Amino acid sequence: MKKLKLVMVGNGMAGVRTLEELLRLAPDLYEITVFGAEPHPNYNRIMLSPVLAGEQAFEDIVLNDLDWYRKNGITLHMGRKVERIDRIHRCVIADDGSSARYDRLLLATGSNPFMLPVPGNDLDGVISYRDIADTRTMMETARTHRHAVVIGGGLLGLEAANGLMLRGMDVTVVHIGETLLERQLDTTAGGLLQRSLEQRGLKFLLPKFTSELIDGGNGRVSAVRFKDGSEIPADLVVMAAGVRPNTELAESAGLACNRGILVNDTLQTFDPRIYAIGECVAHRGVAYGLVAPLYEQARVCANHLAMLGYGRYEGSVTSTKLKVTGIDLFSAGDFMGDDNSEIITLSNPIDGVYKKLVIRNDVLVGACLYGDTSDGGWYFDLIKEEKNISSIRDGLMFGAEIIEFSRAASSASASRQAASAQPSVQLAVSA
Repeated sequence: MKKLKLVMVGNGMAGVRTLEELLRLAPDLYEITVFGAEPHPNYNRIMLSPVLAGEQAFEDIVLNDLDWYRKNGITLHMGRKVERIDRIHRCVIADDGSSARYDRLLLATGSNPFMLPVPGNDLDGVISYRDIADTRTMMETARTHRHAVVIGGGLLGLEAANGLMLRGMDVTVVHIGETLLERQLDTTAGGLLQRSLEQRGLKFLLPKFTSELIDGGNGRVSAVRFKDGSEIPADLVVMAAGVRPNTELAESAGLACNRGILVNDTLQTFDPRIYAIGECVAHRGVAYGLVAPLYEQARVCANHLAMLGYGRYEGSVTSTKLKVTGIDLFSAGDFMGDDNSEIITLSNPIDGVYKKLVIRNDVLVGACLYGDTSDGGWYFDLIKEEKNISSIRDGLMFGAEIIEFSRAASSASASRQAASAQPSVQLAVSA
């Protein structure tokens, strides 16, 4: 049987995971071609932070080396950006003029970093933090320059700031929010995190609004100016203020987009021959940026590319488990709560532990943990499964181990009581 042609645009984690799942389900169905804009095989983008911090090398974070592509018969075009999709003739055309025909097309174009639209954002020394090239620029700059400003107090910004600090730079994090990681932590946990990071040497300005990046006279950034008129020196400015789904290619091909490439529960676009996955898509109005949901999408997408046709992606309940400069953080579900929620908190400032659980109608709907995340997985399962927690409510804050111990103790006590309630039996032995 003649193989069908599958072309994938994008060579990141979500797309390649789809190929891995597809090869497991239908290894001989497709002749596969991959176009990647970066001059690298698939690597773990999440692990760029340890590379920046000097804890790992670039080689350590490669997920699928060139040999993997060869072994699986995949044609890989590295450093080639696809610029056009010809849906009539079913082919893609790259920036070097090369092209590839497809029977099925998988768009895995990811997201683009958001660059603040302020004067000076195109100066030398102003970069995003998204890929290996950005990481290398930061490492090289840290050897020759002193002052770094990271704009954005989310996870990516904090990781960039920590890595630059470990490389000897004087680092200030600028954030428009009242607290750090406001999407992953509540106000209390965000404040605890900031104090811990300040003790490690990072500086913070928040809430603070950037108005201009100042040219030092040689085309390179020299300072950051804020809306209140104040300035701080900056030899390097890292924009980590969020990302936007990369929909440019899809839009130019006439595919429906709205804050992402629109896909249905099978990860198909409005063109049934074209699928999309990962940070570039909007599914039921949601664009996911965490790895776990993207891998769930990959399983479903591969199922349909393999023509099995029974998988459905219905969205994901997300959780975040972070490790920022040695501080454990976890959040899941609706950890902020509302007027209809019961909120239980535990605070242990001596050990640096803070826990917050949100309960609604005897169901755990959210959790936020700082300093001790050992029960994060257990809380996440309770949230996903919407279990009634009324029977374990009193011990819920203390975790799964205490609950199990309490159950075992109660069971043992019940057994002893049952044994003591049994009537005594006397044996008579005849002579």
